[in-house]
Amino acid sequence: MMLSLSHRQAVLAMVAATLMWSIAGVVTRQLGGGAGSFEVTFWRSGFNAVALALLLGAWRGPRTLSRALARAGAGKARVLWLSALCWCVMYTAFMVALTLTSVANVLVTMALAPLFTALLARALLGHRLALRTWLAIAGAGLGIAWMYGTQSSTGDARHLLGTAVALAVPLAAATNWTLLQHQRRSAAHAAADASTDPSTDASMDMLVAVLLGAVLSALLTLPLAWPLDASVSDLGWLALLGVVQLAVPCLLAVVAARSLSAPEASLLSLLEVLFGVAWAWLGAGEAPAPSVLAGGALVLAALAGNELPTLLRRRGGPMASA
Repeated sequence: MMLSLSHRQAVLAMVAATLMWSIAGVVTRQLGGGAGSFEVTFWRSGFNAVALALLLGAWRGPRTLSRALARAGAGKARVLWLSALCWCVMYTAFMVALTLTSVANVLVTMALAPLFTALLARALLGHRLALRTWLAIAGAGLGIAWMYGTQSSTGDARHLLGTAVALAVPLAAATNWTLLQHQRRSAAHAAADASTDPSTDASMDMLVAVLLGAVLSALLTLPLAWPLDASVSDLGWLALLGVVQLAVPCLLAVVAARSLSAPEASLLSLLEVLFGVAWAWLGAGEAPAPSVLAGGALVLAALAGNELPTLLRRRGGPMASA
């Protein structure tokens, strides 16, 4: 059965997911350099796919993937594959960009995701965004720009290519969050009409899309990665990325997305930037500049300003009714 989280549990799950996502930069910098960008992406996605298959098999049964695909209707299968394609783009573009430009530049570009998500959710789902959400998006974006404003690029071609590739990550992430929100709404309506529990419908299990995205990413990059030259040491780091930095947090994020709005989940994902700075400080000795600390404080304030009213309202509901 699909897990159902409370709002508070979903927030904590997203925070845990962003903490694990954030180790990508510092771990990637430990690689010896023998593997090129596409090989790094292939191994990371490949280890991710294997880990996801084992985790989903242990949790949902060994035939999870085949059952989900067999029982999905044409429309729902289309949503499943679109979500898988989004995951594939995020897996591939993020890692390729990370080998072309700095971690900071990739994370700054990814910070555009909340704005893209909010615009898509409003245009496609008809969401009416609260003023505090718009202010939080603006504040968080300003904080990200402040954090890395002093680390602007020199304008060389390699950096520009890396930034362009990184731009695909927030676009795919925004599309995916909106798809998950749409799928949740459709499943709820179908369950209400049929008087059934939406969690019993395997066709809505978007966790399968995470696995399919990893498989697609590995298949896409394998021809470009050949011949494979990664060392044994590098394979260990890449396995860490595939399992701890991708498989586990992606499952957490998909489960959490069922209890969060699309813009809310995307805003929480900005914590990956702050955690990434902390990992670089602790793991690579890169002490953040005062502008980074100030910008990080602004991001946290924006997130807290968006989350706190909802948490207080949910906590005060039973008391008010009493």
